Amino acid sequence: MASTSNIPVIALEEHYWDAELVSKLTGAEGTRSPDLLARLHDLGELRIKEMDAAGIDIQVLSHGAPSGQKLSEDIAVDLVRGVNDRLAKAISLHPTRFAGFAALPTILPEAAADELDRCVSEHGFKGAMIHGLTNGMWLDDKRFWPIFARAEKLGVPIYLHPSFPHPEVMKAYYADYAQEYPQVIRAAWGYTVEAATQAIRLVLSRVFETHPGLNIVLGHMGETLPFLLWRINQALSRPGHEEMSFREQFSRHFYVTTSGNFSTPALMCTMTELGMDRIMFAVDWPFVANQPAMDWVNNLQISREDKTKLLSGNAKKLLRM
Repeated sequence: MASTSNIPVIALEEHYWDAELVSKLTGAEGTRSPDLLARLHDLGELRIKEMDAAGIDIQVLSHGAPSGQKLSEDIAVDLVRGVNDRLAKAISLHPTRFAGFAALPTILPEAAADELDRCVSEHGFKGAMIHGLTNGMWLDDKRFWPIFARAEKLGVPIYLHPSFPHPEVMKAYYADYAQEYPQVIRAAWGYTVEAATQAIRLVLSRVFETHPGLNIVLGHMGETLPFLLWRINQALSRPGHEEMSFREQFSRHFYVTTSGNFSTPALMCTMTELGMDRIMFAVDWPFVANQPAMDWVNNLQISREDKTKLLSGNAKKLLRM
């Protein structure tokens, strides 16, 4: 078992909430516990204390779902700009402990591309996080491609995070069990289906042929796609067509993180399919506690070289940290 001592630890999917943005999202706080809400709204002492206790050096901060993806056109740009400026200020107070992913007003794609540019150029943000559908629209729609073009130009990734499924999907697929098992539409299954579908649709849209330098990050050990990669690739293959295969597109343009999925079999599958250079560490704090993630990593039976790539080496390269 390789030791994690003296290996820097960067956690890539660590969330917070901005009070103004959350105030515009009906029911966002819902039944969240007071302890969870305190952690979501903290960008200082409590967060750093829990990072220190677990041995996490840096969190890359991102607004929690649905972030800017449910905002109307009339308020999205100015509101999200304020959210990102406040995050930048919080990072500036702890520059050795925090980095940031921008929130984006995706309902206005050109403005979202400009906001990504501003956040990277002025604030040093490491990319952006987009949460699920934008008011019911999938990201493969060519209206959103200016965001991908700008990310490619800037050399930063887009992190695709889940959010709630489309209301009609929730009704058809999950309504029978959602009251008794509310997580069935969230982390247990609904989130995974939505995020994996976003990723598959992006490949099928050929956005990576137009933007060959674009990189996408998926959390939760790749939203089941590494496990299904062979089958998806085989089922989508079309004899006689020369385009790059699904497997090649996915393996070339996607990275995955461990957020909220500390499964050694899942990691072994992902290593086999994508290679360790494509896997990065994340916790999903505060929805998931730091210590179980670090306990899992500390006990992994992998080489020190691979553990270094997982914990920080790959993130440093992708995010230029």
